[in-house]
Amino acid sequence: MEPLTDHFPHYIEFQHVYKTFDLPVLVDCSFHVDVGQTLAIIGRSGVGKSVSLNHIMGFLKPDSGRVIVAHQDITHLSEAELHLIHRKVTMVFQSGALFDSLTVGENILFSLELREDYDEVNKSEVVRGLLDMVDLADHEDDYPADLSTGYRRAVAIARALAAQPECILYDEPTTMVDPIMSDRIASLMLRLKKQLGLTSVVVTHDLDLMRRVADQVVILFDGSVIYFGPVDGLEHCEHPHVREFLAMDRVDFSA
Repeated sequence: MEPLTDHFPHYIEFQHVYKTFDLPVLVDCSFHVDVGQTLAIIGRSGVGKSVSLNHIMGFLKPDSGRVIVAHQDITHLSEAELHLIHRKVTMVFQSGALFDSLTVGENILFSLELREDYDEVNKSEVVRGLLDMVDLADHEDDYPADLSTGYRRAVAIARALAAQPECILYDEPTTMVDPIMSDRIASLMLRLKKQLGLTSVVVTHDLDLMRRVADQVVILFDGSVIYFGPVDGLEHCEHPHVREFLAMDRVDFSA
């Protein structure tokens, strides 16, 4: 298999993507995110947000259009070729997807051991360093069931970081967490972006999170992109569904 080479300027890009199951889910969707930026994909439930993440991971293929990830057209890649992409791009699932039978430290170690450059000698230091990064240094020996939803999400982020990705995809990271933990997760996402230069895509209905972490935002409605642009441009968008969405969430952009 020939090595993949860079051809596309944006780190992630949807080019006129369509996807239909029983009904259309994505309809002519185009947007992008550049290296080191955070893109938020927002909208009500069922508008295609998680389906978009699954296309970025290659778990789903578009009916038409192209999906670019890590500067590569992944639309028709084989599973082996996608494995190379997954070394660069990882996903933090809403559930956390942690192993309940393993401690927090062992969950992170499991991901660490998948790295080809993994050094067995310093494994404890690496695990502790990752836990320090997500402010969970005191929870290495706890089990996922002992932690709150927010803490489990932070562990999932630490486990994702163990793979040394270029990009992290976040699926509803602040859903079902209290306001204090939501603030901590947003601060963590910003810190990782600043310290590690990570590119990220966050699917969320949390407009406060969007305003804190995103550079660009996509708003989906009935599977279509009705806004794509900078966060501060939303206040000037006259699309009726954008205005309705913002009004329902009581976001005051003049504050």
